[in-house]
Amino acid sequence: MKETALTSRHLALGAKMAEFAGYNMPISYSGIKEEHEAVRSCAGIFDVSHMGEFIVKGKQALDLIQKVTSNDASKLQAGEAQYSCLPNLQGGIVDDLLVYRLYDDQCAEGEQAFMLVVNASNIQKDWDWISSFNTFDTRLINISDQTGLLAIQGPKVADMLQKYTDVDLKSIPYYQFRKGTFGNVENVIISATGYTGAGGFELYVEQENVATLWDMILKGNQAEGLLPVGLGARDTLRLEMGFCLYGNDIDDHTSPLEAGLGWITKLQKSDFNGKEYMLEQKKSGLTKKLCGIWLEDRRVPRHGYKMLDASENEIGVVTSGTFSPSLNASIGLAYLPLNHSKVGTDVLVNMGSKNLKATVVAIPFYKVNS
Repeated sequence: MKETALTSRHLALGAKMAEFAGYNMPISYSGIKEEHEAVRSCAGIFDVSHMGEFIVKGKQALDLIQKVTSNDASKLQAGEAQYSCLPNLQGGIVDDLLVYRLYDDQCAEGEQAFMLVVNASNIQKDWDWISSFNTFDTRLINISDQTGLLAIQGPKVADMLQKYTDVDLKSIPYYQFRKGTFGNVENVIISATGYTGAGGFELYVEQENVATLWDMILKGNQAEGLLPVGLGARDTLRLEMGFCLYGNDIDDHTSPLEAGLGWITKLQKSDFNGKEYMLEQKKSGLTKKLCGIWLEDRRVPRHGYKMLDASENEIGVVTSGTFSPSLNASIGLAYLPLNHSKVGTDVLVNMGSKNLKATVVAIPFYKVNS
């Protein structure tokens, strides 16, 4: 089992550890509910150094990215990022990812550079997949093992972090980034992105410097309410926002259109993997859709539970579920047929010996600043 450069810090903090995507990762420190609420109301710091990072660099870097991703990376200017996915040839999803358009200061004339940030469980899979389509004048560089990544999330994060950098954090728009000095560490990518819906930043740094940033940020802001946060609260936070988790809500057999990711699937752009399949799917009509469900019971719907209609006929499957600390309710995501996907539709979740009443609701479940 792999470890990040911060494993000793997590253990010293008394974190509950478990295997995730082949890494020994912190699940919680003080408790999922407390950590979740800290991010929603104040600030939390996550170690997400297990994520994968690839550099795509060369004269045809954009051509390769346009071929393998669903979104339109040609729209990106240096300093911008976008959410996207890697479709397979049958319209499923190899992985979801972030695409960063890097600055060209390290490029030769005529070259462009991008950074792809992929899920930890799919690093080798994604590398092999993208490499198999690299017939372009560009090169791939896997910097995953050399890169540390911290996510500092919450409404008070910008104020907490501003003292460490000359970069004006509040001037960085959502899904944009800047490169600068953070503390005494140079060449830090400061990205206004995250997986919580609570605002904040992600810091990409050379792995040898990630512990320095962790210690500085955590020790310098604990008195103001910043907490270390594990993957348990990361999951409850993302689910309240309706964000997909690869392997649960999306996978090789679910299309972006079914998963509600049509907004990152630009069918009007030039040829890309899975385009023809998705054009046909759109033309013929979807048969299922990823929906939000809200339970009347406090019991949690789990991945793989069957969804039933009012007559107890099986109609779908739960992909993710949790008890929402912010909403004090059980929520989940489930694939349902279109005729049962309308907001307000009553459905059932089969818990084995009992069927629990649920209602289809709009996503996100949690409304930021509501």
